[in-house]
Amino acid sequence: MHTLKPGADGWPPELDHIEPHPKKLWLRGHPELLARRPRVAIVGSRAPTPYGEAQARRFGLALAEAGVVVVSGLARGIDGRAHEAALDAKGATIAVLGCGVDRPWPPGPLADRVASEGLLLSEYEPGTTPRKGHFPMRNRLISALADAVVVVEAAHASGSLITAHWAAEQGRAVFALPGRVDHPMARGCHRLIREGVELVEAPEEVLRAIAQPGLPFGLPTERGSDSTDELELLLVGETLTVDEMAASLGRDPSAVLPRLTELELAGRLVRSPGGLWRLAQGGA
Repeated sequence: MHTLKPGADGWPPELDHIEPHPKKLWLRGHPELLARRPRVAIVGSRAPTPYGEAQARRFGLALAEAGVVVVSGLARGIDGRAHEAALDAKGATIAVLGCGVDRPWPPGPLADRVASEGLLLSEYEPGTTPRKGHFPMRNRLISALADAVVVVEAAHASGSLITAHWAAEQGRAVFALPGRVDHPMARGCHRLIREGVELVEAPEEVLRAIAQPGLPFGLPTERGSDSTDELELLLVGETLTVDEMAASLGRDPSAVLPRLTELELAGRLVRSPGGLWRLAQGGA
């Protein structure tokens, strides 16, 4: 565990221009990630749809593969999928907490993995338990650390909208993914778009928007445009359930479903009656 004070080596200068000003940071993991740029925050609902989870993973993977540090709040749902995707891409991720770094919320394998492979960050001293009022305040740190904020799914009144408004006040680029017009998890993003936030459909749009001299990173190729996903390989000549594919890969079904949904949206897999999946015609 490390601590940082304003003006110290490694202190993020972006935090010098926000109110209220953080007086100290506690860090657990790899503090050198604070020196890496660019950074993009991916935030959204704690109760996302499969579409939302798939998009959080899609953006997290592509941005991390391009060398971007993915920032989020470790919450269940969109935040968690974004962190997980960045780590799966062997990329960098920073989780900003509303509690002590020794008591991450929610606790579990992902928090442990971020602490080991990425960075947990908090302005709250060790031992601090999660409290409702801490989370809106931690959102200002998420937006301040990011060069851009991407809102994937959010209800009409959502903490993700607080992050987006902090970001706008701080002069950050803000993007929102559109969703189904009849789904409550789309209303927050659609509200942001009506307010003037930029609609985004692909990670490449975010990368182009934050491109700056001195911040080198590569635009990713479309995932799967010239490569075959491991799930597609499993389905060559087969129709399988989520549980069967998860067992073959040694993973939990909940970790496999978002990627299946992403491949379905890309037209590469087809979901058949009975919970079976197969390759789309001409796939793999």
